[in-house]
Amino acid sequence: MSKKHLLALLMWSATLTATDASADVQNSADANGRSVTAQSETEEAAIRRVLSVFRTTQVPLSRVMTIAEQLHQGSKTADISFELAVPPVYRVRTVRNGHVWENAIDANTGSITGKEVASSLKELDRDDLANIIALKWIRRELSDAVQVAEKAAAGSALAGGLMRQDGRLSFVVVVAAGDHLKEVMLEPPKLGKQVSSHR
Repeated sequence: MSKKHLLALLMWSATLTATDASADVQNSADANGRSVTAQSETEEAAIRRVLSVFRTTQVPLSRVMTIAEQLHQGSKTADISFELAVPPVYRVRTVRNGHVWENAIDANTGSITGKEVASSLKELDRDDLANIIALKWIRRELSDAVQVAEKAAAGSALAGGLMRQDGRLSFVVVVAAGDHLKEVMLEPPKLGKQVSSHR
């Protein structure tokens, strides 16, 4: 998952809710100036909306990851994001042996909502494929990164995934801390020849 994709999912979900999915494209230079200001205000309103709804949810992201991984024994969470919906959900993508599953999990009850989407690694775009393949070669999982990020940012995670930036692979976790969304980046240790068998 790219950083842009991770944050875009949150903002897209929130903006659609805040604006009732209306869009107005303006082309003049003056309109572009107003558009940037309006976009900034819309983004701030969207963040407030996400935080407001997220604070009322009952099931933490770490629990949702466990629920999703139990649907397909041995699978790992590749990415997860909170979405404003009725009811609010986490969209979770898990992987195992070339198979990819995407599920929506109710953020208040932990139950699966909607239909599971199953696919194979061959159907992913190049960036997502590279990140998911990289999961095999790192010693930590997204759940480990979520725990560290929540502690570091003193908040609760609402999205996370693996991304590559400047050739370096990192877990990116978005944490709700107070009235802000904080992004925590963690570089996972790679598997090495001298890695012991226990964790």
